[in-house]
Amino acid sequence: MIEIIPAIDIIDGKCVRLTKGDYSTKKVYNEDPVEVAKMFESYGITRLHTVDLDGAKSQHIVNYKVIEKIADHTSLVIDFGGGIKTDEDLDIAFASGASMVTIGSVAVKRPDLFESWLKKYGDNKIILGADVKNGLISINGWKEEGNDELIPFLQNYIAKGVDNVLCTDISKDGMLQGPAIELYKSIMKLFPELHLIASGGVSCIEDIEALEAAGIPAVVFGKAIYEGKIKMEDLKKYVG
Repeated sequence: MIEIIPAIDIIDGKCVRLTKGDYSTKKVYNEDPVEVAKMFESYGITRLHTVDLDGAKSQHIVNYKVIEKIADHTSLVIDFGGGIKTDEDLDIAFASGASMVTIGSVAVKRPDLFESWLKKYGDNKIILGADVKNGLISINGWKEEGNDELIPFLQNYIAKGVDNVLCTDISKDGMLQGPAIELYKSIMKLFPELHLIASGGVSCIEDIEALEAAGIPAVVFGKAIYEGKIKMEDLKKYVG
């Protein structure tokens, strides 16, 4: 069964969502991310994806206190990303209650550092973030398009021990127009043992069902919940 992972994106300590990673499209859904996390947990959700959007923009962790509060008030397994650039940032993330972290930009710009983290913490704590636009990896809060093609990028790191990949099709993110199922299917065909986490575009429960039918192991989504396109009751068959 596909793993369900709701997302909480954070700006100024608030629960927000963007469209295609554009900060000018920010919409605040709740002033208190802890309240949102507790709601998810009350429906049987066990894992949460959190993104420090201020951190992604500032190139260092900013909203770690929010993660601390979520960890203190829930039993959710927290995956944290956004602004992790240094050993200190990584230490802060884990000390704040994150069980695992998603690393994207460092994997592109400082592969030696990423590999050292992978070796030190293990593949169950380090998730490779692969944010894709036009077939190329984007970094630094999606503001910078790199030269790395997705498949060789994944192949390189899978060979080095990466088991968990969060792949976001930026063109789909926040659009509520359906996920990039063919992209995810092509990844799974090449790397069938990969724990791939699909992200971007989920608009309804049928999208999740389609991802599950395609054999995708996990999915991250948020806006569809916040906009009422997916009801928490719809997810009961996937949790507990």
